[in-house]
Amino acid sequence: MVSNRSLGVSRALLRKKFRTGMTFRNYRDREAVFSQGDPADSVFYIESGTVKLTAITARKKAIIAILPRGNFFGEGCLAGQSLRICTARSIGQSQVIRLQKDRMLRTLKRDHPFAMVFVGYLLSRVARVEEDLIDQFFNFSERRLARVLLLFARITTESKSDSALKVSQSTLAEMVGTTRPRVSKFMNEFKKKGLVSYNGGLRVNSALVTAFLENRPLSVNKGRPSKTAPTFGATTVEPRRNGGKK
Repeated sequence: MVSNRSLGVSRALLRKKFRTGMTFRNYRDREAVFSQGDPADSVFYIESGTVKLTAITARKKAIIAILPRGNFFGEGCLAGQSLRICTARSIGQSQVIRLQKDRMLRTLKRDHPFAMVFVGYLLSRVARVEEDLIDQFFNFSERRLARVLLLFARITTESKSDSALKVSQSTLAEMVGTTRPRVSKFMNEFKKKGLVSYNGGLRVNSALVTAFLENRPLSVNKGRPSKTAPTFGATTVEPRRNGGKK
């Protein structure tokens, strides 16, 4: 859910390449950069802060990604998306650069070094999505929560912020794909073990969470695929334990 690739592209570099095809804006906490269903006519780059991508249907709301500084988003417009398929909203204060779609396409065609950087970013995002899907389908919700916490800790470290992380258990539940009571139960257990603490917000002990993940074996073999692995279109069932609870 949380992107771990940071490009570190500067505003000066983008200004040099895009000139009038670029605009810059500060966003307040929870302010929308764009909303689901809006025209998809630009790509965005996070110069500072964090942006959350969510998708909503009549029944469900899903968090697609949490993106820290140094990430692009909204790049679906380059692949033919005419309307936004998700909502992008700032988490806390953020500074976001908007790059016009047409100018972005021209730059990618003419500027090979920039195109290679952007392609590398996209490949990293694809790999991350695959990891998230494997995590979601095959691993226990307790492990998925620990992985999300570890990635949130990276955001705090990269932002060099001294303040505690402001994230609700409802948000964690949406990211993990389980219920809020289950997240509350796991978080209480993590707190007793020293993995997390609450002091004006959430603080994560990265070393202990990493050790926790290393001591919890994956439910899916990352080596050779299993002979019984489900094929495309097959129904997948999350591993169950403790009497069948997720």
